[in-house]
Amino acid sequence: MSKLTAALEFTRLVDIVATLRAPDGCPWDREQTIDSLKPFVVEETYEVLEAIDRHDHRALCEELRDFVFEAVFLAQLESIADSLKSIADKLVRRHPHVFAREAGEPPLESAGQVRARWEEIKAQERGGDGNPKTLLRGIPSALPALLRAYQIGLRAASVGFDWTRAGDVVGKIEEEVDELRAVVEAGGAVDQARAEEEMGDLLFSIANLSRKLGIEPETALRKANEKFTRRFEAMERHIADSARTMSAMTLEELEREWERVKETREQ
Repeated sequence: MSKLTAALEFTRLVDIVATLRAPDGCPWDREQTIDSLKPFVVEETYEVLEAIDRHDHRALCEELRDFVFEAVFLAQLESIADSLKSIADKLVRRHPHVFAREAGEPPLESAGQVRARWEEIKAQERGGDGNPKTLLRGIPSALPALLRAYQIGLRAASVGFDWTRAGDVVGKIEEEVDELRAVVEAGGAVDQARAEEEMGDLLFSIANLSRKLGIEPETALRKANEKFTRRFEAMERHIADSARTMSAMTLEELEREWERVKETREQ
């Protein structure tokens, strides 16, 4: 699809949403607010992510259709022209190495250099909005906690506050595991508040190891969830086919079934 065709189709979508929201348009669409659209935005976002995880390009095209619609709908409730102008201005402003490189200025040659420059410009923008200039301000608190930990680590690393090697983070994880083990094995009732704190430190360290390895942890965990689900469902089916019930089986029997499923699926 050419840029002109894409632009025309985008304009058509904007016009359709405007018609749906018009006084003589659709009653349901007219009733929607930025708050009522939140669950739809979340649902479409995760459906896009699921298609990306599967590398299912056909499904991704279909999910992007709904994802873009929700974005246009939200922008229509605010000001779609302002939204488009704002993102266009931001992209130009944060890519001076592309749009405003001065004569003789060396080009940025790596993604790491681009990210560092991007964070510098973001920090300058935050410092000019009348609020205290802080590096971590602006990371949405509504992000999934694992993804937010990853983003916090990226911001901190952009100014050099980071482990030197991935192996150093492994050492930190081992330290956090030892601290959590000490709480669990202290004897008597587990100190829930302390256990929660140590568990949080452990998960934060794991998110940072993912970052050091170039792995986005939210995606990695989604894939692990899907793998476990596929294996567990296969185990359920096999047990049901043998006229048994999982609740009546011992842990050792369940583990044997689990290993059988793993071996079967990995062959």
